[in-house]
This record gives sequence, structure tokens and C-alpha cells, in this order.
Amino acid sequence: MKKSLSLVAVAAMLALVSCGPSAAEKAAKEKATQDSIAAVESAKAAEEAAKAQSMVDSTNAFNAAKEAEAKRVTDSIESAKSKPGKTKPQTPKKVEVKPGQGRG
Repeated sequence: MKKSLSLVAVAAMLALVSCGPSAAEKAAKEKATQDSIAAVESAKAAEEAAKAQSMVDSTNAFNAAKEAEAKRVTDSIESAKSKPGKTKPQTPKKVEVKPGQGRG
């Protein structure tokens, strides 16, 4: 009885060990893990590149707007210099309102 019981125990241990993952399965699992890590890193790098490009585009747009504003001011000054006549803007005359007259 002891021999048959130990034989069954040894057989059960061998069956348990043989049911584990093979070397190929372990390698496939490791490859899948590495692929996932690579995909996440590539997505992160793409996001950082997009953020940097967005920053460059924003800076370029701001500089273009500043240049357009400077050109507008320069053109306005040149236009004012080329027109003959009044150079100072007219201030409206103050209308004196008497008591009881109202503002209407």
C-alpha cells in the first residue's frame, strides 16, 4: 500500500509539473509584454512630438499676429502722414446744459 500510494503521489507531481507553461508559451508571453511596453512608449513619444509641434505652431501664429499688428500701425502712420490737412483729431464741443433744460 505504501508503494502504490507513493507511486500515485509521484505520478500526481509529474502531472502537475507537466501542465505548466512551456518555454515557447513563456517566450510568447514575454514578447507580448514587450510589444505592449513598446506601443505605450511610442504613443507617449508621438504625444510629446505633437505637443512640441503645437507649441511651435502657436509661437509662429503669435509672431505672425505681432508682425501684422506692427504693419497695420506702420501703414496707418504712413497713411496719416500722406493726407494733407488736419493731423490732430477734433474734440467734440461741450454743450452746456442749463438747469431745467434736460439732456434730451
